[in-house]
Parts: sequence; structure tokens; C-alpha cells
Amino acid sequence: MGNLKVTMTDINGATRTIEGVEEGASLMELGKQNDIAGIMGDCGGGCACATCHVYVDQEWFGKVGEPDDIEFAMLDMVADVQKPNSRLGCQIKMTPELDGITVTVAPSSTY
Repeated sequence: MGNLKVTMTDINGATRTIEGVEEGASLMELGKQNDIAGIMGDCGGGCACATCHVYVDQEWFGKVGEPDDIEFAMLDMVADVQKPNSRLGCQIKMTPELDGITVTVAPSSTY
């Protein structure tokens, strides 16, 4: 069991902190495993669907970084994109630097 944590606000506005997160786990995987409303992960983490679209809280964006070209193209096709903090949860892997990260599931993740 890991020692990292993530706080997620789901599409219904409920906020939950997930503790014991392993390094390398994606936000999409964590959302699905913990029944976070709005995290679908339909493509299984292949950056091909945007059903794990999240808004990274501004204080964390510098540590998460910019999406790559493939993720950017996928985000370009969804509604409710908030630049610069929209990201796909499948593309954010947990590291010690992201311990405590806070994200909100985007309404468009359920399309």
C-alpha cells in the first residue's frame, strides 16, 4: 500500500480524499477504483476518450505540467475545457511530488 493521497471532487460536488495511493497509479484508475462519480475511463487509459477529464487545482498545475500533443488534441474535442488546468486523469500518474493533489471531475467527462 502506498503513502500518497489525492482529493477528488466528483460531478455531484462531493469531495473525497483517497489515501494509501501507490506511486504510478493514474488519477483515472483511482477514480474508477473508488467510485468517483463522473470518472468513466471508457478507453482504459489510452488517451482516446476524455471520460476522465479533470480540472487540476491551480496550485498543482505547475507540478502536473502541460498535456502532450495527443492529450491536447483529445481535450480539444470536449466541452467544458478550462485552460490551462484541464487534463485527462489517465495521463496523470501519481508521484511523490503530486502527494496531496486536488482535482475536480469535469462535467464533460460523462459524455
